[in-house]
Amino acid sequence: MDGLAVPSHGLKLLSGSANPELAEEIARNLGVELCRLHLGRFADGEISVRIEENVRGNDVFILQPTNPPAENIMELLLLIDAAKRASAARITCVMPYYGYARQDRKDQPRVPIGAKLMANMITGAGVDRVLGVDFHQHQLQGFFDVPVDHLYAMPVFTAHYRKMNLNDPVVVAPDVGSAKMARGFATRLNATLAIIDKRRPRPNVSEVVNVVGEVEGHDCILVDDMIDTAGTVTEAARALRGLGALDIYICATHALLSGPAVQRLCDAPIKEVAVTDTIRIPAERRIDKLAILSVGELLSKAIRFTHSEQSVSSLFD
Repeated sequence: MDGLAVPSHGLKLLSGSANPELAEEIARNLGVELCRLHLGRFADGEISVRIEENVRGNDVFILQPTNPPAENIMELLLLIDAAKRASAARITCVMPYYGYARQDRKDQPRVPIGAKLMANMITGAGVDRVLGVDFHQHQLQGFFDVPVDHLYAMPVFTAHYRKMNLNDPVVVAPDVGSAKMARGFATRLNATLAIIDKRRPRPNVSEVVNVVGEVEGHDCILVDDMIDTAGTVTEAARALRGLGALDIYICATHALLSGPAVQRLCDAPIKEVAVTDTIRIPAERRIDKLAILSVGELLSKAIRFTHSEQSVSSLFD
């Protein structure tokens, strides 16, 4: 065998049913076809998965966000297991949204650490790497016992806002935990920083206590990693408007938009809500003030660099 070139492993991109549009965009950017799959159900409702192409010896990337319903998680695990049993050379879980990430610690008696359980299941199913976007906490990378590439959607948002003629913008962190992310955002936009001091009396309920920073007469951009019921960002927007802020923008990577979120966003004094397509947003939740930005190019580059054994650190900037 001496002197013979070792053939490189082929790239196979698989997609579950959670976000097929994003998978198709990534496939176009990579210049590949999505791997043929059968995703169905048995008569009793069990999920049926079958890979309908040969993936033996290939570099397999499986794209599936793990937002509700829980079937998305089971579908991901079955796809990983199918690829492993089909003798894939390497399996990378491309998880644009890390479901259960907010359950990252035991903050009450007799509760699970759901984020760790998710990491255990994904690792146990047989992945070799994980590729994600804007985890709820950076330390969640340590929950996995395989390498994790943690990407940031910030470049997508900063490119979006640089095209706008904002009036002396202020980047606002909706809580102290978001301050580091907001500070980096403000630096890239040459904007100033403000922080909202809030308290959360119970889950999905927040109250604004104080705003640290000057917002009067400025356009404000509220930044967060996700919008769930939209209580935090809409209360923050009202507080900023009450303090004399001009146009108020919201940006968040993951648009869960649960329960009353859409109505709250419609009623709040917000000019635009910019989110990404890490989670598929159904048509009934796409309101006029919602701008959906794509992370397809970002993930495509990360997949290409991973496949060719190049560093993806340049995508972190």
